[in-house]
Amino acid sequence: MTEAPPVTARPRVYIDKRTPRVYRALVSAAEAVRTAAAECGLDRRLVELVNLRVSQVNGCAYCLKVHTAAALRAGETVQRLGVLAAWRDTEVFAPRERAALALAEAVTHPADAAAQEDAYALARETLDDDEISAVIWVAITINSFNRVSILSKHPVRDDPS
Repeated sequence: MTEAPPVTARPRVYIDKRTPRVYRALVSAAEAVRTAAAECGLDRRLVELVNLRVSQVNGCAYCLKVHTAAALRAGETVQRLGVLAAWRDTEVFAPRERAALALAEAVTHPADAAAQEDAYALARETLDDDEISAVIWVAITINSFNRVSILSKHPVRDDPS
């Protein structure tokens, strides 16, 4: 009798490829979120910081690779990207950025009610309603992409320079 291979040895289903119509809808939603963020005045660098921080929290290597490149193209610095995981312990992020990062983390961990209330209060100090909404939508969207990539095990390969 032949034993079945362990579940972990089986290749993952790339859900974006298996169900492309749903993935395209997610991409369309992300485009709408990007537009809304730009329309309310959120800088592209801030949007990419949110994308990166949420991807760090979730451990999504694929999204980290994609959004690091996007952040650099948007004018973000290597120094700030290097300390993003410890943003609370630095002085390199402006109050608006700190508020957006805290709010993005609260969206990523919605069960932590106290952190959510603190993040929302901080956001209220520097962001208007449209900006708060946009930051939350950016965090929701990147959380969705993180799950697609993590559960599909999208490969991350070195890009030779």
